[in-house]
Amino acid sequence: MDKLMDTPWFIKILALLLAVLLYSSVPHAGKDVYVPGEQTSETIKDIPVKIYYDTENLVVTGVPYTVDVDLKGPITHIQSAKALRNFEVYVDLTNAKIGRQKVNLKVKDLSDKLQASIKPNSVYVTIQEKIAKEFKVEAEYNPGQIEDGYAAGTPAVEPKRVKITGAKSEIDRITYVKAVIEEKEKLKETTTKTARIQVLDKDLNKLDVTVEPETVKVTLPIKETAKTVPINIVRKGSPPSGVTIESIDLDTAEAVITGDEDILKNTESVRVEMDVSKINDNTTLDLPVIISNGISKVTPQMVKATVKVSKQAETTVSGVPLKIKGLGPNLKADITDPANKVINLIVNGPSTALSGLRPEDFNAYVDLSSLPEGNHEVNIHIDGPPNVNYKPDKSTAKITITNNA
Repeated sequence: MDKLMDTPWFIKILALLLAVLLYSSVPHAGKDVYVPGEQTSETIKDIPVKIYYDTENLVVTGVPYTVDVDLKGPITHIQSAKALRNFEVYVDLTNAKIGRQKVNLKVKDLSDKLQASIKPNSVYVTIQEKIAKEFKVEAEYNPGQIEDGYAAGTPAVEPKRVKITGAKSEIDRITYVKAVIEEKEKLKETTTKTARIQVLDKDLNKLDVTVEPETVKVTLPIKETAKTVPINIVRKGSPPSGVTIESIDLDTAEAVITGDEDILKNTESVRVEMDVSKINDNTTLDLPVIISNGISKVTPQMVKATVKVSKQAETTVSGVPLKIKGLGPNLKADITDPANKVINLIVNGPSTALSGLRPEDFNAYVDLSSLPEGNHEVNIHIDGPPNVNYKPDKSTAKITITNNA
């Protein structure tokens, strides 16, 4: 060892180490110099509070989650406590009784060279019996989440019941145990969601309880609401002069409507509207299907309407023979006016019905039933086709009845 100390290299290394130690002990600009034994104080904020109590059978309320702690003592110890936070603030309720009481907050695991002051240093706590009870879960959803034209059924919850644990006073306040479906998009098909349990009192305030499980699965059945109804044709206006609407036929007679169930119950039909005042000839029109308020959808939206019309015309059928009916026995009748024993008919009706009309299509006659001998003026009767209107150019005829004996 003596030989080593006598070597030049050993002396050089020792001198270098001493120089380094001397340099490190000299204060440098911008750095604090800690003098051993210097006293100071500092507040450490938000220190968690630990509670010691019978967690299986009791519930404690009133203890703050965190407190601030003022420390006094050597600066090195304070800095260490601040950095490590290796001490504990606690409330010892292991022997406390049920009810409301004032308790002191304490500190442990703190250096004995430090003095601690807790803010607040005491609090009022309430100790209650912990109870557990099962409750049925009610599913809840916002009807506004359902797409128009769809309806939601009764939601199913799995599991149907949950276990709720808490102070007896909180358990007694439970009014609603809900699983709320929260969905941003509109729903139009059956969906299953995971929903968190909400435990509320009668005023919808959340209660401080523990729920097991915390979430449930909610299945919300959704179906489209639809109904098949007839399509009615509503005519607007009157046909132009000389035009008769013979028929209006739709390419489909029924429509499928979608909407709220209550609206569907009271909806028996939909309609199309047609302005017949502008129809002069046979035509086909595309018409929109009109729905009432509350109906969100109709299929089809458009239908084709085929319109058949007939145009009115007038013609004269000449030379219709005038016949005699109802003449009594042994009597003879002679038509004196019209002398030629024929009449002319003025006929009105669809042009298609007027074409081809002949005198033989009409039966003109006078009824002489119960008439005695002598001269008489009697009404002329006409029978003819049902689809036209007609009238004779003469409404009466003059007849002479004689005895044929």
